[in-house]
Amino acid sequence: MSSIRQLLDRLLEKEDVRAISRRYFVSNGFDGTLTSIGVIVGAVLSGIPDGITVIKIGLGAAVGLGTSAVWSVWEIERAETQAAIRRIERAMLTDLDDTRVQREQQGARVVHATASGMGPLIGVLVPLAPFAFEGSVLTMAEAGVVGVALGVGILAVFGAYMGSISGQRWYVSAVRMALAGLVVAVINLFLPG
Repeated sequence: MSSIRQLLDRLLEKEDVRAISRRYFVSNGFDGTLTSIGVIVGAVLSGIPDGITVIKIGLGAAVGLGTSAVWSVWEIERAETQAAIRRIERAMLTDLDDTRVQREQQGARVVHATASGMGPLIGVLVPLAPFAFEGSVLTMAEAGVVGVALGVGILAVFGAYMGSISGQRWYVSAVRMALAGLVVAVINLFLPG
């Protein structure tokens, strides 16, 4: 177990591993959050009678997006890793099976896939949380407003984070990302149904 911990520590010290994982996390978290906002607005406007049904619909979206995020990144990184190892093997004229290089490449793939899957789960589940309180604390409409606000807030946090690591004004990046959530909510308001 300590060797896995050491490998993880080594991987997370590498800027390229952190950068790629960060991209996957934010990109897929963005997708999950926008999907959740769309589900929330559509559910409330469609007259779904209770919050539990909205949560069930959202969980279906979370499973789909989470599976897509993990699976696609696993396969993408598998292909990229194998290509990188083959290039190194050709340059070094040696086989890298069961070496530190191969273990680190595989470990990085696990880190990337995990980060990729966590993004949409957070992006979908957090905005759905108010629907757990529908009927006892919130009405459907109130849960919808709070859910959309949480989604917009998550997008703003993603934007602020990305702005801060890129040296941009974090609040401008936060507003730009949050705006996407508002756009999705407004578009859904005008959809027929």
